[in-house]
Amino acid sequence: MDEFRPAPEPQAAGRRSRLRFVPLRLLLPNLVTLLALCAGLTGVRMAIEGRLELAVYLVVLAGALDGVDGRLARLLKGTSRFGAELDSLADFVSFGVVPALILYVWGLNGLGHVGWIGGLIFAIAAALRLARFNVALDDPNKPAWAGQFFVGVPAPAGAILSLLPIYLEFLGFPRTPVALPLVLVYVLGVALLMVSPLPTWSGKKLGARVHRAYVAPLLIAAALLVTLLVSYPWLVLTTVTLAYLATIPFAILHQRRLIARDRAAATKAG
Repeated sequence: MDEFRPAPEPQAAGRRSRLRFVPLRLLLPNLVTLLALCAGLTGVRMAIEGRLELAVYLVVLAGALDGVDGRLARLLKGTSRFGAELDSLADFVSFGVVPALILYVWGLNGLGHVGWIGGLIFAIAAALRLARFNVALDDPNKPAWAGQFFVGVPAPAGAILSLLPIYLEFLGFPRTPVALPLVLVYVLGVALLMVSPLPTWSGKKLGARVHRAYVAPLLIAAALLVTLLVSYPWLVLTTVTLAYLATIPFAILHQRRLIARDRAAATKAG
């Protein structure tokens, strides 16, 4: 009966042919996202095996890869809805579940059920923060300057911030049973920062355009940062964490000035 089957229309055949092949530029960002996910999950294994230093390194690596995949997708014009959903799921695991488990294995288990609940709250806060971020992407009423800020601390930054107690221990600060409740309060504070409406610097606009005069200094600064991070990882991570927390009040003040400026312009126009 095959000889009586009508031949497919050329247009339909062309569409099916295009659906069979996915451009490589769409796959590369997703591959980086999956590498970040693998790094985060491997960090849990390292923590369970007692190799906490390597576990923290892998979370930092996952954060670095997360910063690359979005820029790579925009550079290659390979953004897609699938990639955005995959990125959010990977971020929840790498920067919500993984830090919570690492902190629990490191010391929060000394608080028993309370420590586990603290880890759960941190992971839930990361999930809520990512869900809110995805919804905000579809908001058409955002002002032009909204891209300068995140609403709350982003999940990768929250993961790096939450591990501060581990950095301090590697720097020589002793871990005592008295300090564990303070660690729990700090972790819950980071969780609240993730779901809070407070503005934090976005950084997405950085690197889009760089003046030629600043290319060499930026490359030298980046190389110096990597060198310091490799040579003095805990001191650099502690400094970066404290510096990031210190920028939040300045972001709040800057956003308020921008809102006041827009209101003044609207009042003048009205």
